[in-house]
Formats: sequence, structure tokens, C-alpha cells
Amino acid sequence: MNTPEHNGFSWTVPKADDFYREWRDGRLRAAEEALSAGFVEIADLSSPSESEKNELIRRCRAANLALYQAPQGADLRDDLRRFAQAFDLRIAERHRSAGGDGIVALRQSDAPSQRGYIPYSKRQMNWHTDGYYNAPDERISAMVLHTAHPADDGGSNRFLDHTIAYIRLMDENPDYIRALMHPAAMVIPANEDEGSERPASTGPVFFADPDTGAMQMRYTARTRSIAWRDDALTREAVEFLQSTLETPDPLTISLRFEAGQGVLCNNVLHDRTGFDSEARAHSRRTVYRVRFHNRVKGS
Repeated sequence: MNTPEHNGFSWTVPKADDFYREWRDGRLRAAEEALSAGFVEIADLSSPSESEKNELIRRCRAANLALYQAPQGADLRDDLRRFAQAFDLRIAERHRSAGGDGIVALRQSDAPSQRGYIPYSKRQMNWHTDGYYNAPDERISAMVLHTAHPADDGGSNRFLDHTIAYIRLMDENPDYIRALMHPAAMVIPANEDEGSERPASTGPVFFADPDTGAMQMRYTARTRSIAWRDDALTREAVEFLQSTLETPDPLTISLRFEAGQGVLCNNVLHDRTGFDSEARAHSRRTVYRVRFHNRVKGS
């Protein structure tokens, strides 16, 4: 069910709506504050205190993301699983690299099942939200990225609350939002690689979260293996969005995580720079990814 603040509200035509004006101003203020908010200190990642949880939830409610740092435990994968349980998050990962706990180690790899996929390389990753290729009933609503070992050089991230991208598009032309909320706005073709098979995924870019009514986003800046709805307005909207992200938007958070640092978020827009030159045979950079079907509770 929708939360009371979103009941009866249409994300496609909100500009004259009092809720939208208040929501817009609040999101912009929160994104500005998030630029300098820094990290929430967590004493024990496997068992965050009530005050630590409350602060992480507050930040996710305000700006859809919270940065944190914690000591590295002896069993980081188990710590991350318990961290997710503290927020009632339902682990969504069925990826073949996730193992039994639903946690994926993103690192340079030549394993047959990972070779050729950008997350397991040193290459740059363009702007995206996670799980943009998933079917609607397998949507990714939240995620954790936790750095176990940073790269020696590079491997920085940028994050932008997806509601800011929505606001930029709405301010420029409300019709852009209507185009990107069309149920056939973006198509990701089927993947027929053995072990990674999935059907084609068709859906909107922006949509209301079915559990809360909050704005969510499904997007990738990739130009291969993607098809946009073939109409002029959609093409204009996509071009404007790409320009907004690459300028970049002044509310973009840019940082390079150190060991023990990470982000808990409602699947915001993010990217990654390349790292550790190709002249080096192997990089030790390791980031653990945990993805969830539901948003951070209370946000």
C-alpha cells in the first residue's frame, strides 16, 4: 500500500500539486546537505545500534542514501547479511556469483562466468541503477555497496539521488517525465549467455514503488543492448537526462571509498571510474554488493 504522503498523488502530472512543490524543495535541500554529511560511524556492522540505524534511515528518507564506515570483521559476508536484517531488507540477489548468501564480490575476475562483464573488470561503469534489466516483479529497490579493499588507483564512485534527476527533467519539460514513465520506455533485450539467461525486460524509467508509492528509477546509460521507445519525445528526454548526469549535476556526490566504507541506498543512480591500469596484471579491489527487493524501511 502507498504511504499517506503519496496517496492520490500522480508522479506524471505533479507540477501544480502542493505535495509536489513541498517534496521538490525538500529533496533539493536534502541532496545539498548530503554533499557534506560525511559517514555514519557504525561500531559493529553486524549489529548497528538503534541510534546508528535511526541516522541511516533518516538519511535514506531525506536523500535516498547514507554513507557509513565500520571496522572490518572476521566474516564480512555474514556481517553484511546481518546488517541487511537490521533494516528488514529482503536480499534479492539470484546472480550466479552470489553464492548461497545473496552477496556478490565485485572484483577483477577471469572466471568463465564473469569474464567480459564490466563489474568484474577494471573498466569504467557508466551511470545506472542496479537491476535495470530485471522484470518488474524482480525489481531492485535498495542496495549496499561495501568496500573491503580499495583500488591502489582509481575506482571512485559518483552517486545522485534519482529523485533529483526526476526534478531536473520535470523542471525542463513535464512531458519528459510522461515519456519516461511510459510502460515501454526502455527495453533490455534477452540475455542468452549460458548461466545468465534472462528474458527481455520492458518497462518505464521512472515509476512509483508499489509498496510505498515513493519514486523509483530504472536506468542505464549504456548504448549497447538497450532499445528506447521510438518517438521524438523519448529521445529528447533521454538526451537531456544523459546531459544532466554527465555535466555533472551539482548535487552529485563524488568519492573514493576506503576499506570499511560503504553506502546504503534506495538504488540511486551511480557509476564507477576505471581503476588500476591495464599494465598491472591483477587488482585487489573488492567491493561487496547486496541488493534488495524492498526499500530501506521508513524511507
